[in-house]
Amino acid sequence: MDVDAAVADEHVRSSAYQRVVAVLAAGRSRDGDRAVVATILRDPADLTAKTAVVALVDRVATTMDDPADLRRWAAGLAPEFSRLGGHLDLVHRRVHDWAVYLTVRAGRVPDTAELACLTDWMQRRLATESTSPPVLDMLAGSGRTRKTRNLARNRAGSRAVRGR
Repeated sequence: MDVDAAVADEHVRSSAYQRVVAVLAAGRSRDGDRAVVATILRDPADLTAKTAVVALVDRVATTMDDPADLRRWAAGLAPEFSRLGGHLDLVHRRVHDWAVYLTVRAGRVPDTAELACLTDWMQRRLATESTSPPVLDMLAGSGRTRKTRNLARNRAGSRAVRGR
């Protein structure tokens, strides 16, 4: 990587952050996450830093099985996350979304209110990926967007046909 280009161009830095985040999240140890997040958050472009931090949350969440582990990990990064200013709520929502996702993936069914609190992005992801009949039924009936409701309804319907 051309360091001078990275210093001058936020797109080059963003690409570098994405590569670092991918390698970091793929590792077994979470020990270096706080230092990397602190470094990323020193970037002068808020959007570039936020994008990299959200990507780290997404990638780390996909490596976890237990929502409590995800919450503990995020709590350990709270001092760094607090430097996100106006983007802090986005990161908190993302962690919450993933915690519910991990709950569903573990075979537990969240209540309707918990599903309703998810972002459109996570509702759509669950409608696309979940194999839980109750979750698909809830999203088919009360997903926030028509696309989510249709995805869940179609997947629930195809599940019913396969089950016959």
